Amino acid sequence: MASEQSAFKRAARNLPVIRQYQEDTQSRRAQDTWFATQASDGFMEQKPTVLEYIKSIVPEKQGILQYVEDTFPCYKWLFNYNLQWFLGDVIAGVTVGAVVIPQGMAYSELAGLPVQYGLYTSFTGALCYWVFGTSKDINIGPVAVASIVTGAILSNIAADHPTESPETLAGTISMLAGGVIFAIGFLRLGWLADLLSLPAVSAFITGSAVTITFSQIPVMMGMAGISGRDPAFFIGLNILKHLNRIRIDAALGLTSLAMLYIIKWICSSVAIKRPKMAKAIFFVSTLRTVLILLFYTLVSYLVNRTRKDDPLFRILGFIPSGFHTAPPPKIEAKVLATLLSQTPAACIVLVIEHISIAKSFGRINNYTINPNSEFIAIGVTNLLGPLVGAYAATGSLSRSAINAKAGSRTPLAGVATAIVVLLALYTLTGMFFYVPRSALAAVIIHAIGDLVTPPSTLYEFWKISPLDFIIFVIGLSITIFDSIEHGIFATIGLSLAILVFRVFKAHGGFLGKVKVRSVKYEKEKWIPASSLDSDKSTDSSRPIFLPLNRQDGSNPDVEIERPYQGIFIYRFSEGFNYSNANNQLDHMATVILDETRPTIERNFEKPGDRSWNDPTLCRSKDPMTNDTRPTLKAIILDFSAVNNVDLTSIQTLIDIRNQLDRHAAPNAVQWHFACINNRWSKRALAAAGFGFPSFEADNGEPRHFKAIYSLAEMQDAGDLTAFIDPASNAKRRKSIVHTTGDVEPGDFVSREEKAIESHIEDAGASSGPPTSASAVRMATLHGINRPFFHPDLQSALVSATATEEFRSTMMEQAQELGEGIGSTDRVQEKEVVKVEVRLI
Repeated sequence: MASEQSAFKRAARNLPVIRQYQEDTQSRRAQDTWFATQASDGFMEQKPTVLEYIKSIVPEKQGILQYVEDTFPCYKWLFNYNLQWFLGDVIAGVTVGAVVIPQGMAYSELAGLPVQYGLYTSFTGALCYWVFGTSKDINIGPVAVASIVTGAILSNIAADHPTESPETLAGTISMLAGGVIFAIGFLRLGWLADLLSLPAVSAFITGSAVTITFSQIPVMMGMAGISGRDPAFFIGLNILKHLNRIRIDAALGLTSLAMLYIIKWICSSVAIKRPKMAKAIFFVSTLRTVLILLFYTLVSYLVNRTRKDDPLFRILGFIPSGFHTAPPPKIEAKVLATLLSQTPAACIVLVIEHISIAKSFGRINNYTINPNSEFIAIGVTNLLGPLVGAYAATGSLSRSAINAKAGSRTPLAGVATAIVVLLALYTLTGMFFYVPRSALAAVIIHAIGDLVTPPSTLYEFWKISPLDFIIFVIGLSITIFDSIEHGIFATIGLSLAILVFRVFKAHGGFLGKVKVRSVKYEKEKWIPASSLDSDKSTDSSRPIFLPLNRQDGSNPDVEIERPYQGIFIYRFSEGFNYSNANNQLDHMATVILDETRPTIERNFEKPGDRSWNDPTLCRSKDPMTNDTRPTLKAIILDFSAVNNVDLTSIQTLIDIRNQLDRHAAPNAVQWHFACINNRWSKRALAAAGFGFPSFEADNGEPRHFKAIYSLAEMQDAGDLTAFIDPASNAKRRKSIVHTTGDVEPGDFVSREEKAIESHIEDAGASSGPPTSASAVRMATLHGINRPFFHPDLQSALVSATATEEFRSTMMEQAQELGEGIGSTDRVQEKEVVKVEVRLI
């Protein structure tokens, strides 16, 4: 032992002495022997502790203040409010207010509620959002999709509870959904919105738009006796069966719908030809809904002013002013259980449209939303809204677009919208008496027309991800033929199922090595590009690692070189955890066992001595001379796609290690890890015996090991390394190599070590003679106590190759000396013993 330490000290030269230590003498086990290095001045990587994690999640004073600021984001901009912002908000708020009045009345019809409840919802949504919201463009209020889902829920429970008023039930639904959404935001679980995939959202919105359109066609055409609560497909069939029921309402509905599209088309065309008039044209286009309703309300008044009891076509009728008919909802126990089963669908509907709209406008207008704050804003709106008669509300795409284009500067624009709605509730309800219902239906159909996903977008879905396109088609079909709620759950369920399938059935791939050069194309010639490591060097060649199965689509004419014989590089593709650890490691082990042969040929005198599950065993005493496969030497695992590991995945890795160690016995397989991005993953791997050489000697010390570390430039490396002069001799640069053993390591400098030395040369290369200014101070990039944790694949391959070449040389010398180390004499299977380390 003393001679080995002496030899190692001579080999280390300028590096501190490396010694073996035990990390925790109280809880250690005989199987878990740690090999580590400790240096007085060198970098020792410390493992994370549970106390450290607890401290990181315990809120401090600054964290509590940040939580309060995130809960009330208006604090960040309200005290900087100015006149210019005020003017922009007033213009945008009044414009949106003029649009939300007819839309609110129309959408309340979808919910099966009197039209004034749409105005109540418009008021509370616009008034509450500015305190908690983080988007300057969002307008919260009644929307078509939430209204029709509310109407469907009311229709479903009407049979069980006929005595309950729809207004009370609608308020209860709003409060239940608002409470759940508020809790999600309060607990900072806004990341749950990321579970809603784009095809699920698109299918939901498109299917809802189609359903709403079909449900409003009978109203627009004056066709009585056709239920708008049925699936869109059956509504369409009923429309075709009862075309004889069309009334004069169709004249107002069809012409109003046509005029809405004509005005929109004219405004778009004129804005292109007259860009100086774009602002005025925008307001005309925005207010086209108001203009059309005013026109047809005037027509209705002229026709029906003398026949209020028997109007020529259907009109809204009496609407009470103010909030006199808006009592708070009474939540009774007998209906609560029924409503709770409907709450998930309502929550998803409220969240989907709002979050997607907020993120879209944030990207367009260069700001970032806080999903948690948005959840709180939706929750508070739906909790407080029913107190004044409102029902479920969320962000509106059409009104948010108008708000943005009209020049809103802050979320306070919603207050101006609320004031406009309040004035309408108290002063314009008399005029609303004559509003034609067919015109309102046309307004709804026109408003949701932009929600339908166009065919060009569907084609892009198909090109990007055919599987997501199929999800969209399935979700859309279920929505049209069944219901919106079932379509929501189907698309979300399919998206999550595919995600889980990909995670569970994931398996990585083996990598090979290719040497590439960076070039640039100038003047019809390929010119070498400058090296990334040195501005003065023109040699840009570097190794990269590509999948051997060519699944990355690389050029098949380029030959991918396999690593050193018996060394395998394996990259995980979808993380490494309990869900896919077994699948990935089984795939890796199967390939390795197929491509390598046992280090020792095993045979048995009796058939009964043969292991039933090992097809490689044979009864012949003659050695297998035809097997040219290499023996297994080392495995390099690429953890670049791994963020966290767990107990199951580590135990599976231990089991595979034991299996492959039996295959390579009496030698031990060296396990190298590259690109580990998480300290807790390093801690877990180290606890399982990874990160340092496997132990082959009986005294628990490593044998045949050569540690190669990656060095990086630093300002002050302490005493770990001296200044590395780029023109100095190789002996000075060999200080990056650690070895153990009785043989002087300088005699076994491999090509890989020279490559490391050349990297150091490149890092400090200079065109002139070496000077103190050209010297580079270097230090180890990672802790020297975990020599088999590497920053990249190249350094891992260099270390694995150097260790294997060193081991081979040691074995050759030992055989020459007659010590028998690594002898290939055949041994009985029962003589090969490997202690298994288990965590569970």
